[in-house]
Amino acid sequence: MQNEFLTNLIEKTGNSLTDLWDQVLGFLPSLIGAIVVLLIGIIVASLLEKLVERIVYYLRIDSVLKKAELETYFERANIRINVGVFFGKLVYWFIIISSLLAVTDIMEFTSFSSFLNDVLFPFFPRVIIAALIVLASMVAANFLRQLVAAAVASAKMNHAKGIGALTWWVVVILGFLTALDQIGVTVELRPAY
Repeated sequence: MQNEFLTNLIEKTGNSLTDLWDQVLGFLPSLIGAIVVLLIGIIVASLLEKLVERIVYYLRIDSVLKKAELETYFERANIRINVGVFFGKLVYWFIIISSLLAVTDIMEFTSFSSFLNDVLFPFFPRVIIAALIVLASMVAANFLRQLVAAAVASAKMNHAKGIGALTWWVVVILGFLTALDQIGVTVELRPAY
């Protein structure tokens, strides 16, 4: 009886270990494939990040923003803006999340995969458009500030710089509100009653 019990225990343990080993061997190719895809994604993301930074550098977008006097406003807020690095990081994270999506599909993590597909991917174009809206509003605000100040001064009215500054603030605030709306942050302007 004791001999039969030990034989049964050894047989069941051996079957369990064999099943576990089969599962590990079945899972291992998926794991190795996922790691390879992730590593390739990281390498491609890094290369494309540097490429986008170089393209923006050679297009001299930062120098255009400096000519538009935007840098002084960001420096007041202790923000150093580098458009090339910003767009490079956007491309980097887009490729990384794309690689993660491929990895989750390989590993059959369907819930995480659907989260990446439904939540994060639709968000990237919105961030890019919001950044472009903010940059365009800053450029337009600087142009309009100078235009309004010159028009008020040529009309021989007082406070030309103040009215130009007010114009700048209105355009910038509207640009930021539009950018916030673009990324899904709803801002409602209602009169207080």
